[in-house]
Amino acid sequence: MSMHLRHALATLVAASALAAAPTALAAELKIGFVNYQKLVQESPQARVANSALETEFAPRQREIVAQQKALKDKEEKLQRDSAVMSEAERAKAERELRDGERDVARRINEFQEDVNVRRNEEFGKVNRALLGEVQVYAKANGYDLILSEGVVFASEGIDVTAQVLAALKAKGPAAPAAARPAQQPAPKPKN
Repeated sequence: MSMHLRHALATLVAASALAAAPTALAAELKIGFVNYQKLVQESPQARVANSALETEFAPRQREIVAQQKALKDKEEKLQRDSAVMSEAERAKAERELRDGERDVARRINEFQEDVNVRRNEEFGKVNRALLGEVQVYAKANGYDLILSEGVVFASEGIDVTAQVLAALKAKGPAAPAAARPAQQPAPKPKN
């Protein structure tokens, strides 16, 4: 007998056994559903994580915005004054503008990478806390199974999202992780 045929036969036997099981067994199962996205959006733990990330990265974001504005001002000045500049002055200004654009692009990429790394770290902690709370709730209330992602339909009778969210709120927001100082690039030497 081939491996696939054995697997199919075993699946068929298991399905037959489940279908033949008394419906009283199914009635004894306690099943719940949790809307995990709602937990993430509304939990105080996620709000604290978002706030910590905003606080940590706001100074770098302001620096980048200021650098972009200064670069735009240089570009406008070059366009405005290029007719009266010498060829050497115009070439130098264009080179400085290109270097500035590259520097801003590099800083934006580094910023986005750093934000993504920190967001993954913080929300990894949040996810562990949320999953832990769902498990605590399920055990405390005698649930055999709690479903989340990939559920096409769940009646309101088995949706325990509000109860889990209330438990999370009762515990209060997680203490914010010590905000790590944003890594600042070393200042460029001036020529």
